[in-house]
Amino acid sequence: MPTPDSVYRVRVSRLTASEATPPGSKSLTNRALILAALAKGESILSGALDAEDVDVMFDSLRALGVEATRDKTRRIIRVQGVDGAFPKQSAELYVGNSGTTARFLTAALAFSETGIYKIDGKPRMRERPAGDLIRALQDLGRDVRALLDNERVPLEIRGKATDDGEPIVCKIAANASSQFLSGLLMAAPTFKREMTVEIDGELASRPYVEMTLAVMRAFGVDVEASADFRRFSGFRRGRYLGREYQIEPDASAASYFFALPAILGGEITIRGLSKNSLQGDVGFVDLLERMGCEVRREDNATTVARSLDAPLRGIDADMNAIPDVAQTLAVVALFADSPTSIRNVANMRLKETDRLAAAATELRKLGAKVEERPDGLTVDPTKRELNGASIATYDDHRMAMSFALAGLRIPGVVIENPECVAKTYPEFFADLERATSPV
Repeated sequence: MPTPDSVYRVRVSRLTASEATPPGSKSLTNRALILAALAKGESILSGALDAEDVDVMFDSLRALGVEATRDKTRRIIRVQGVDGAFPKQSAELYVGNSGTTARFLTAALAFSETGIYKIDGKPRMRERPAGDLIRALQDLGRDVRALLDNERVPLEIRGKATDDGEPIVCKIAANASSQFLSGLLMAAPTFKREMTVEIDGELASRPYVEMTLAVMRAFGVDVEASADFRRFSGFRRGRYLGREYQIEPDASAASYFFALPAILGGEITIRGLSKNSLQGDVGFVDLLERMGCEVRREDNATTVARSLDAPLRGIDADMNAIPDVAQTLAVVALFADSPTSIRNVANMRLKETDRLAAAATELRKLGAKVEERPDGLTVDPTKRELNGASIATYDDHRMAMSFALAGLRIPGVVIENPECVAKTYPEFFADLERATSPV
């Protein structure tokens, strides 16, 4: 567990657990929460994540008048849906550094017929882009503006009546963040006019949009997507309805445990995640397989194994679809026998921190040779000895969790500000200790 002096001293360890149980998916929990709120009737969400990103979504929905209760011990959230119309006519919402909360609520509130709402967050949230979503909503005639005139939070959203009219086409850029598109798609069924959404430019992180459509379908709205996944229509054919919904374990969090056999040898199984998972990040195991791990995929579980006699190879990986596990792969790459290249993840620079620059800086502290490019990294551990270091985490939960893995093999790794993992995985260090034991 984190120590009182706000650092976590990683112990060199071996893998001892045969299974691990990450918490519920943040991405699925926050999508299910917003759709349960917009639905007609009650929803019961099981396996929900208990972490800061969900706290700010839950608290924001309550501030908007949504009746919701939470049993953190049993990981169950009950939501009484508002059938598309939030009861409170004004609210000031604090979203921390939760991109899903900020983007999803902005879109949902923009289609309100009345009310005045403000959304703000941490200093880093004020640096993260929102312009693509703001412009798309403004093109639809919605009243959304950045209070500092910089296309970032804080935002003011004013409800506006909409008459039935001709179908409308909305174009949105989604290369900086797929959350802009996901927020618009989830809110679209509450708009009075029939809408078609088209992607302008490239789409980042397509699996997250596929996840969005799957959760929408579960709550009663089946959107038609074109074969090239650039056009979405049919939002008015359904209505969100309350339901019982089971949330999968978080595949991004699972990546840290899937990485353990690659780094330490041994075997680990995550139940509840399979090749049929809604989360694209389960594809991380495909990259480990290419590096030399054995992967076994069952109907409701995935196992990763590696004998220390088997070489761990460097690979070339296009991670545009799964950028949230790129830092995990970069740390695994420290222990490969050849360089690993991570490509096509320029949008990592717009996350909780500039993750490419941060990862490159901290990997170099550990002794790796790192080439940083605008859209990726190449990690070459083969020319130098690796060494311990104090790792800055930049208030980014994924920096803390991924770099903790390095200390399981490299003596002297210290994680600064370990409390930042509370954003998505408060129990991470305790679970890591349960899965491993000191050498």
